Amino acid sequence: MNKQNRKRVHGRMAGISMIESLVALVVISVGMLGIAGLYVSSLQAGRSANLRVQAVNLASDLGDRIRANKSGVVAYNMAAGGTGVSHACTTPTACTPAFVAENDLFVWSNAVKAALPIGATGAVTFLDNPGFEPDRYTIVITWREAGSDVDSSYQMVVQL
Repeated sequence: MNKQNRKRVHGRMAGISMIESLVALVVISVGMLGIAGLYVSSLQAGRSANLRVQAVNLASDLGDRIRANKSGVVAYNMAAGGTGVSHACTTPTACTPAFVAENDLFVWSNAVKAALPIGATGAVTFLDNPGFEPDRYTIVITWREAGSDVDSSYQMVVQL
């Protein structure tokens, strides 16, 4: 190969062609779309985790309220008609354990509605075992996340 042929070969190889630059642009675009998809997925997972943490905290809060008011055991049973009513007791002796339980359910139900998406519900059922097993409450919180058509729920069992 003489000197003149070498110049022609090097002259053609200088710079990048239009096709090479378009291929590079497509590869970069696909990569950026993948990164955007991962970002959206991580935002959704973060929101889902936050809602689950809220549900765990709300269930734990009611479990602590039930443990603190052992005298009002049956009044916490939403399955038996306990819906929660606001009671403003002026003295500690005016508050019966049932009133405390009804107020706890009222406050808790409002907290569930405030902390979770619209349509979230909370339910408490009491299982009285006269045998050897301790009394049990099952606390269930259910909500539906935005953009989902499936309900999410959290269940906690409290034993006294």
